[in-house]
Amino acid sequence: MPVESGNSAAARQAKQKRKSHSLSIRRTNSTEQERPAIHRDMLEGQDSKLPMALRSNLLDLFGQIEREFENLYLENIELRREIESLNERLAGEGQTVDGGDLSKGALKTKASHSTSQLSQKLKTTYKASTSKRSNSFHGKVGGPRNFSVGNWELWGGDSWIVSSFKATTSRAVCQLVKEYVGHRDGIWDLSVTRTQPLVLGTASADHCAMLWSIETGKCLLKYAGHAGSVNSIKFHPTEQMALTASGDQTAHIWRYMVQLPLPQPPADISASLDDDVDFSDKDEADGEADGPNECPTVRVASTTLRSHQGVVIAADWLVGGKQVVTASWDRAANLYDVETSELVHTLTGHDQELTHCCTHPTQRLVVTSSRDTTFRLWDFRDPSIHSVNVFQGHTDTVTSAVFTVGDNVVSGSDDRTVKVWDLKNMRSPIATIRTDSAVNRISVSANQRIIALPHDNRQVRLFDMTGVRLARLPRSNRQGHRRMVCCSAWNEENQACNLFTCGFDRQAIGWNINIPALLQEK
Repeated sequence: MPVESGNSAAARQAKQKRKSHSLSIRRTNSTEQERPAIHRDMLEGQDSKLPMALRSNLLDLFGQIEREFENLYLENIELRREIESLNERLAGEGQTVDGGDLSKGALKTKASHSTSQLSQKLKTTYKASTSKRSNSFHGKVGGPRNFSVGNWELWGGDSWIVSSFKATTSRAVCQLVKEYVGHRDGIWDLSVTRTQPLVLGTASADHCAMLWSIETGKCLLKYAGHAGSVNSIKFHPTEQMALTASGDQTAHIWRYMVQLPLPQPPADISASLDDDVDFSDKDEADGEADGPNECPTVRVASTTLRSHQGVVIAADWLVGGKQVVTASWDRAANLYDVETSELVHTLTGHDQELTHCCTHPTQRLVVTSSRDTTFRLWDFRDPSIHSVNVFQGHTDTVTSAVFTVGDNVVSGSDDRTVKVWDLKNMRSPIATIRTDSAVNRISVSANQRIIALPHDNRQVRLFDMTGVRLARLPRSNRQGHRRMVCCSAWNEENQACNLFTCGFDRQAIGWNINIPALLQEK
């Protein structure tokens, strides 16, 4: 039809323009272009207690964001003009098309691609800015907390991104159970202990990791030994030890001892809300409370792993817990001996920064993800041979790749797809899930093999291994995440709260997923 061809041409032109105006925000507080002299003069004339270098860097970053918004705005205007021209031609041929509907459909769907790109750039910049205290301007002026990824995601989610999925009726099988509030900045990662007592661990950009009572939502312990953003947290398979990776270029192993409080009566969440109502932003003061209840604080690690030359973005325990692997923005993954803290192997081969690493639950296998659109499988089952296999299939940053209990790997990407791979056949995925938003750190349930997808647009969706969508977690004006969702983690040992998610709204959420009912609906 003429409508489709004209709209496709407009979309192609917009895509070419976006490529020519790619955002140049960097992971450090440096800039490629000097601001006009008049801006410098205005900056120097203002009364402020901030150092001049810090103010200049902030001005440069804001300027780059402003230029990208301007490019998107101009592209939007041009596309609207082309739609109006197309409507005029169609009207002359005796056909009519509602231009407003087109703007809500294909136009915004294409614009959401630039939204996803800018979101990833801002996330990268923010993680780098919190890597060291000297660069952690968010802790001094609150800048990224007020403008960065969170507000961009709100604007993108409410005004541009259009969901490609129909409404789900799964509220009865997916219910919010508990909110874990206390961090003073976004939460990048979370996991559940593998030994008793079962507690939830969170890693945040506020330089802290916290342990929480799953039943009561109370903070049991805070780890404050890092000098930068805490980017991941994983627990030892048999002992009460935690492994955290940080923007201060180190990974820490620290011991914890917690005592669970008495459980509280569960809140009544049955009268929850319409899943189709979009999420209205809550008051930011909710996240500015005095923090969690007073809890013990650990400030010294039992083991510090140093050797990376960049942000350590993730870390995990190998099976048995005697070795750990770390992934860094220096494009390398390191294998350490826990007892001696010595570097055993350095795994190189990725062309760009690493984004995630994961170990197999029962075998000495490691998978590393990277911004070079690939993930690699490392085999340590034979001590004398460390083979590597490269998985290619994504068109953008691979944000995470995780093992399942069987012989599968599931990968998520900023290209808005999730792919399921067979370790015995790496040429092509056995299933592909296409979504409407970038996918962050995914998780797969061990027993039922259900994939939980956390999205940039604040949604969390559940799929099976064949790519069939099972549910979307409820999100309305009273519950759910109000910023991008960074990570998900399953805990099938706790029937009341078996899925956890965290996001840049500074909270973690515990969900009850009625898996038998969910599979029956399938």
